[in-house]
Amino acid sequence: MNKILGLSRCAQQLLDKTRTADFLAPLFLRLYLAPIFISAGFNKLNSFESTVEWFGNSDWGLGLPAPFLMAFLATATEIIGGFALLLGIATRWFAGPLMFTMIIAATTAHWSNGWYAIAPSSTQTSMSNVLAPIGFPGAEASLQNSEEVGARLGAAKGLLREHGNYEWLTETGNFVVLNNGIEFAVTYFIMLLALFFMGAGRYVSMDYWVRRKLNPA
Repeated sequence: MNKILGLSRCAQQLLDKTRTADFLAPLFLRLYLAPIFISAGFNKLNSFESTVEWFGNSDWGLGLPAPFLMAFLATATEIIGGFALLLGIATRWFAGPLMFTMIIAATTAHWSNGWYAIAPSSTQTSMSNVLAPIGFPGAEASLQNSEEVGARLGAAKGLLREHGNYEWLTETGNFVVLNNGIEFAVTYFIMLLALFFMGAGRYVSMDYWVRRKLNPA
């Protein structure tokens, strides 16, 4: 028993030593998220009039009130917040507004499409195959949707193999059905939530060096 306890303590000590590199986690989160928000913001900025129309139109858009203001705030938040994440400056302050944009995106643009960003084309490999037997809400409907998706993808691939250059068409990736669900928005929200609580991390963020300067002790 003493040997087991000794080995356990040794293993825990070795594990604790990895905390010297704990700054890598927030750094990689920031480097992953920053280009996503920067590119999304510039896409909105480069077609701002269309973005405003999409925000405000209730027939084919989001139907949000004050669409110009909402589009402006979303664009500014993504661009400024994205660069803030990249530099690691005021990270926790910008994580909040960025999380809010993810909530708005999930509840307005993606909610009606369910969870998946890309629709599963097989019921056997879908996560819903595990959730449906326990009665998880929407899982059974998702499996039915996967059957429809698989049938349509199979038909489309058959047509392309018969009438098109299928190898060239799929050379850079397979065809999928875009579901446009809340999956990505929720994932980004969770990543931002982690940054909100733990900050930008040590050494490779401006927040760290500003804090060191203001609080040298």
